Amino acid sequence: MTAADPRRKLSTLEAAAYVGLGKSTLDKFRLTGGGPKFITLGRRVVYDPDDLDAWTEVRKRSSTSEPLAAA
Repeated sequence: MTAADPRRKLSTLEAAAYVGLGKSTLDKFRLTGGGPKFITLGRRVVYDPDDLDAWTEVRKRSSTSEPLAAA
């Protein structure tokens, strides 16, 4: 991600767009697990782009029969 401030955290809506998912999907992942790491700041939820990149990286596969790597 190229941002003016590399320490900038993304809102849930921004993070969903970044990884190509819906906001409700990330909301559900926070409840059920399996999603990217997130940070809570009071009632606000934010995501670090580095964590989003790491989460998507472990989901890379060469074929549909290849198992998902343990996160």
